[in-house]
Amino acid sequence: MDTKYFQTLKLLDQMVTSGTVPGVSYAIFDGSTTIKKVEGFSEITPQKIKLRDGMQYDLASLTKVIGTVPIIALLIQSGALSLDDPVKKFLPEIDNQEVKVRNLITHTAAIEGYIPHRNELGPHQLLESLLTMEHIGINLNKNILYTDIGFIYLGLIAERIWGQPIQVLSQRHIFKPLGMVRTTYTPHWQDCVPTEIQPKRGLIRGNVHDPKGYILQRHCGSAGLFSTLDDLTKYGRSLIENNLNDLFTDQTIRMMFEDQTLLDGVHNRGLGWKLLHANTKDHHTVISHTGFTGTWMILDRNNDQGMIVLSNRVHPTADNDEYLNYRGKIMATYMDEKDK
Repeated sequence: MDTKYFQTLKLLDQMVTSGTVPGVSYAIFDGSTTIKKVEGFSEITPQKIKLRDGMQYDLASLTKVIGTVPIIALLIQSGALSLDDPVKKFLPEIDNQEVKVRNLITHTAAIEGYIPHRNELGPHQLLESLLTMEHIGINLNKNILYTDIGFIYLGLIAERIWGQPIQVLSQRHIFKPLGMVRTTYTPHWQDCVPTEIQPKRGLIRGNVHDPKGYILQRHCGSAGLFSTLDDLTKYGRSLIENNLNDLFTDQTIRMMFEDQTLLDGVHNRGLGWKLLHANTKDHHTVISHTGFTGTWMILDRNNDQGMIVLSNRVHPTADNDEYLNYRGKIMATYMDEKDK
């Protein structure tokens, strides 16, 4: 299988040897076969520390699809929530009658607004500000505008229905049943790969990098999750092979692989996941998502294939455009090679 993915593996290695990322942990699975590699450094400053297998990464926005989407999907599957429910039904603070749950999960809600000194607010102030100072713009249902705030709203909706914070819900109802024992919102710092060095926070390690996630903690549905390569491989395989250990019906899983927007044409947003198209005759959909800290996943249900890449590309600084070039190249190369 190494020969099938030769160019993809070469680019992944180059991303490390070029110094674009300190290190990388990746897995590519294809049916029953898995290629796994852990290489490079977990930290390069103030110390140079080798990357170890089993270290936990700050997943950033992969939190959305690993932690929050399954909880929303469970609520939909049970009938407690519908994609076409108005957001205002659960979050009466929202000053808009038209915006639906569907808009939040497909990034078509056109959320806009400015909160002064947002990163200096306490959790209650920030939540109140997010609900009252952000608003739904004129582009509702007109285009896709990716935003964390929609997923913070989704987390709050789940919390108001279920009575527990979103991060508690996903730990209890998703990670624990799947046996994802190294997946947590509260890791021990020594087990974690560090992220950025910031003037105020110093070297960030074992605490969420995302500023909203750092303030909101367990109430944040957009970021905050830490996990390992093995746990995410288990999650990815389980999602496409057995509906997350039969937690979901086929119909619920299909929602993740089918466009859920109400926009004209094909807009490639499933239930939280971005949709790609396989280079096969049927051009079937493949789901993917990325995270700001240097993480991404691609899953192909039709062909039982997946790619999980974890890096800390924001260490020591988030100013790293070269990583984005590599990520685009690697994803495109993988999509090409997996279907040969």
